Amino acid sequence: MRGPYDLLRRTVSQLAYERRYGVRTAELIELDQLGIAAEGRGYYVPASWRILRRTLSRKEIGPTDVFVDFGSGMGRMVLEAARFPFGRVYGIELSEQLHEIAEANVRNTRQRLRCDDIRLVHGDALTFEIPDDVTVVFFNNPFQGTVFTSVIDRLVATLDRNPRQLKIIYYNPVEQQTVLDTGRAQLLRTLRHARRRVEGSPFGLTNVYQLT
Repeated sequence: MRGPYDLLRRTVSQLAYERRYGVRTAELIELDQLGIAAEGRGYYVPASWRILRRTLSRKEIGPTDVFVDFGSGMGRMVLEAARFPFGRVYGIELSEQLHEIAEANVRNTRQRLRCDDIRLVHGDALTFEIPDDVTVVFFNNPFQGTVFTSVIDRLVATLDRNPRQLKIIYYNPVEQQTVLDTGRAQLLRTLRHARRRVEGSPFGLTNVYQLT
């Protein structure tokens, strides 16, 4: 079992990474501090830097693949995705403050990234026009309820317009049943990303789904 030393070492490692590359992503912020608190919307806390490397292989990603992070915050997963050979990477963020920090993070690290087409969108996930060629979607529990259901329904609609395989990486999958209820999703794997978690709780887990 990992102890406090492991947590300290990982925290120091992440902060050292952020200092080295001149980025800022390691904060927890309540949405009322950002002025965007609303029913069905969560809080900002970044996912692990390693989660995409644990769920995606660079061999399976190519220039025709498109990545979308809903609730991209300060852009940590956008930066991670852009280290893969995606054709386009989108980050959708409702908070103007977090969006501006993400823009600065991308500027500071662009020369180290493989993807040249990074599109940070300051806007609402409910009004974002989801590309019909998106192949990987990331959620870090950014919203729940009708907001999440609407986004999932719109993702499925893109599959109806342009049949393909779509992978969903769902970090802290609070609304996992909504994904399965589409009848289009297959659970590929579940990863544990927390040392201690309450049995039966979605927190501390990452689910990977394939939608067709």
